[in-house]
Amino acid sequence: MKSAVETLNPTRVRLTVEVPFEELKDSLDAAYKKINQQVTVKGFRKGKIPARVIDQRFGRGAVLEEAVNDALPKFYTEAVNEAELNVLGQPEVDITELKDNETLNFTAEVDIRPAIEIPDYSGIEVEVDAVEISDEDVDKAVEELRERFASTSPVERAAEDGDVVTIDLEAKVEGKVLEDGVASGVSYTIGSGELLEGIDDAVKGLEAGAEATFTSELKGGSAAGKESEVTVKVTQVAKRELPELDDDFAQLASEFDTLDELKADSRKRLETARQFDQATQAQERVLEKLLELVEVPVPEKLLEDEIRTRKHNLEHHQLGQMGLDLAKYLEIQGKTEEEFDAETREQAVKGIKTQFVLDELVNKEKLNVNQEELTEHLMRRAQSSGMSPDQFAQAVVEGGQVPMLVGEVARGKALAVVVEAATVKDTNGEVVDLDDEDDAVEGEQADAAEADAAAESAKADAEKSEA
Repeated sequence: MKSAVETLNPTRVRLTVEVPFEELKDSLDAAYKKINQQVTVKGFRKGKIPARVIDQRFGRGAVLEEAVNDALPKFYTEAVNEAELNVLGQPEVDITELKDNETLNFTAEVDIRPAIEIPDYSGIEVEVDAVEISDEDVDKAVEELRERFASTSPVERAAEDGDVVTIDLEAKVEGKVLEDGVASGVSYTIGSGELLEGIDDAVKGLEAGAEATFTSELKGGSAAGKESEVTVKVTQVAKRELPELDDDFAQLASEFDTLDELKADSRKRLETARQFDQATQAQERVLEKLLELVEVPVPEKLLEDEIRTRKHNLEHHQLGQMGLDLAKYLEIQGKTEEEFDAETREQAVKGIKTQFVLDELVNKEKLNVNQEELTEHLMRRAQSSGMSPDQFAQAVVEGGQVPMLVGEVARGKALAVVVEAATVKDTNGEVVDLDDEDDAVEGEQADAAEADAAAESAKADAEKSEA
């Protein structure tokens, strides 16, 4: 077999392949064997029909077609490997010449990864937000914790802002009650904005047993986006009572003995969260600077596939779960379809360029992924997907997605190398040491998770005591 490569543009090549006919022998034998198993000829046992009989009865052309279809992938792969091409997607194959007992010639056009030169990135400088925690930030965090320990008690009066009401709902569209538009015993805090628009005005002033009707656009369900006539009946009004902000509250809601200790811990946790945001911001801005330094041609077919995939995932997965279609989503976002298409294309281009550049960095820096790193990444992905680690791992293996996860980890390591080499300053002009920060964030995140669990446990214990 002989092959040659013609560069059509920086991201696409044409392979020209010439195959001597003798190299088709294995595929021809396989073709005769396959046809033998599929056809019946009187006077011959199935599978024992001579090749000359098959040629006479079904035509030599049918055999050649079967053999070529079997052989093309192998010869294409050999040509790709011989030329050391990093191909993307499926090739467009054209058989240019097929002469029985003489030769097989074909061409294959395919997209390839472009050659990328990674410049010196050590001079990258970015600015990120400074980590500053005010007393107001701490007070707000403590108040949010206090809200979690609020108690309720039924009252014999009309509902007011901040009250917790128990309600029954019935939604009608065009005079008909929706099958999924009826709910009973729903608990709702007036003013929280967690239910339908207009419900706050409807229930305020109602006592237990009273009802009201209002019009609202449904957010989800079978009639999402439609105007509905909603009847709400209040079955109970309860007043929310917040615990006093004192040392007793600190002991109830945390492992601390005093309110001052609780506030100090809240400040520390806020700093951790801001440091995490700062590190994420640094990564994003360093990546943007890196992409500005590198010329990355994008294969058009790959780009169109990526745009199509992003649209499909948005329409059929994300929006579908929210009961929205693309038109309604664009209306909510205040965007035209043209603006949405342009934005999706821009995001797709950035995603492809990012992958190309970071993959090139992985090769340049000779970065490897060990089992521990892959396991940690798998655990994080499982958590974000809502699946158990075992379920997620099984889905990844069955779907053949392990190389994809390895690539994600490797690209993350490549970006970390660039961030480490960059100069990162906060808005106060102070240099940010992200190495120390990452270690601190990991530790503090673990502490924060434990504190959250402790608070929930304390709340549950308090509720049991009250009962």
